[in-house]
Amino acid sequence: MFLPKSILEEKIRTLLEEDIGQGDITTALIVPPETIVEAEVIAKEAGVIAGVDETRALLESVNLQAETLLTDGSRIEEKTTVMKITGDARTLLSIERTLLNLLSRMSGIATTTSRLVNKVRKAGYKTRIACTRKVAPGLLYFDKKAVMLGGGDTHRLHLDDLVLIKDNHLTIIGDITEAVKKAGNAVSFSKRVEVEVANIKEALKAAKAGADIIMLDNFSPQQVKKATKVLEKEKLRDNVLIEASGRITEQNILKYAATGINILSLGELTSSAETLDISLEVTETRMR
Repeated sequence: MFLPKSILEEKIRTLLEEDIGQGDITTALIVPPETIVEAEVIAKEAGVIAGVDETRALLESVNLQAETLLTDGSRIEEKTTVMKITGDARTLLSIERTLLNLLSRMSGIATTTSRLVNKVRKAGYKTRIACTRKVAPGLLYFDKKAVMLGGGDTHRLHLDDLVLIKDNHLTIIGDITEAVKKAGNAVSFSKRVEVEVANIKEALKAAKAGADIIMLDNFSPQQVKKATKVLEKEKLRDNVLIEASGRITEQNILKYAATGINILSLGELTSSAETLDISLEVTETRMR
């Protein structure tokens, strides 16, 4: 994932404005305006670092100098220095929390994603581990990029990426076959059609209607296996990708991967993200 610098800075500026408000009154009251500092951003625990590019863009957008020591997606040990910063003390203190929130959250998501991907790979499965659209408002780009840096699949980035016919669509339309045919006949050749199904009968109907991807919603591993066998019996298995979503956790992920499913999507990668412990420490102070 890549954004031109000006667009990335605009996204970051929104985060800054939310946190700073009318200004950092504490810093303004006690830190002399002519103060220059040098500081280091330090990861206090092991994991996968993510958000380095975004953090550098944030620093440069407010005229602070950043020396990045790691690249995004790097695996790090505890007490690793991620970057060094030089510049105006007041500015750095004012953006410190936004900087750390972004870097810590992205690194936490990347670390969790990497752990699950590696767990599945070490067990010998090729199942893709994907996130969902359950992201923090305003952080979709950052959350999704963190998943990618952790080795996961971003799934849909926006509603225009994929035709995904969900339960409420079907409640309104009333029929899976009609919904799939209607979408398939009108959508661009470049877009796939996916259908969320609640049972094996619906999965079979979606496959027969020509869906490219079938999402088994809240299926148990046993139900996933049964659905796969039914599709194989009807000679439809090779025509579709099968995704499972709902009820999947780090504890049961290998049971799902063992079914031979193509994709496992987990909302908790982003909706329940554990942040990586990262701090900013001033190492030197001087006056202009």
